[in-house]
Amino acid sequence: MRTLTFLRPDARRAAARCLRAWPARSARPRRVDRAEPCDRGPHREGFTLVELMVVIVIIGLLATVVAINVLPSQDRAMTTKAKADIATLEQAIETYRLDNLDFPADLQALVAAPAGLADAERYRPGGYVRRLPEDPWGEPYQYRRPGAHGGPFDVFSYGADRKEGGEGDDADLGNWQV
Repeated sequence: MRTLTFLRPDARRAAARCLRAWPARSARPRRVDRAEPCDRGPHREGFTLVELMVVIVIIGLLATVVAINVLPSQDRAMTTKAKADIATLEQAIETYRLDNLDFPADLQALVAAPAGLADAERYRPGGYVRRLPEDPWGEPYQYRRPGAHGGPFDVFSYGADRKEGGEGDDADLGNWQV
């Protein structure tokens, strides 16, 4: 048997068990039914609770940074889409007025010819828009004639709060702002 004098007595016993399970190269291998575990001292396989907590905190910080950067850009994108839709509807209303010599009574007149149109032949085949878009918050765009903001008409969205008025992301978006 190998000499294990440099080890403490309890460590000697553990090392001896380990050496019995794994014989020296020169020794004839013997059959071992079950290898006894070798005590490797204070080092164990796996992660400590502190290491796991550090990783969880780092993942949480990264998720926070992503959320802070992504959410405001989504709000800006929704506002930009609403402004683009309003500009498209405003252009369709102006084209309707040029063709029919009057503003439409409602936005549905941009999709299909309204009943009682003075000169139905002046109405553009296929309408002025294929379908009426919804605002980015899932509500229909509003149309008011005459306009309350100094123009002949208003096309607007109530914004994220879906109510008239508001500030910031909840503010109304209309053709008077575009």
